[in-house]
Amino acid sequence: MNSDTFAGQWKQLKGSAKKQWADLTDNDLLQAEGNYDKFVGIIQERYGYARERAEDEVNEWMDSADSESQRPPSREATRP
Repeated sequence: MNSDTFAGQWKQLKGSAKKQWADLTDNDLLQAEGNYDKFVGIIQERYGYARERAEDEVNEWMDSADSESQRPPSREATRP
């Protein structure tokens, strides 16, 4: 997932971000506004990470979120 996709899917990603980084507040997510660089900066500040570590974590999270969105629904989810 690239930063343009990140911005386009921000509404769907916000819930996942709160699960991944429990210390994030709703205000943090509002400030990020779907902007990759702002979001990385917020993670960096909130957790006291170096910029590189924050970017690595966000990139890993984005990759896993992208993988999950491309998975077919489970059989249980499609049963009546």
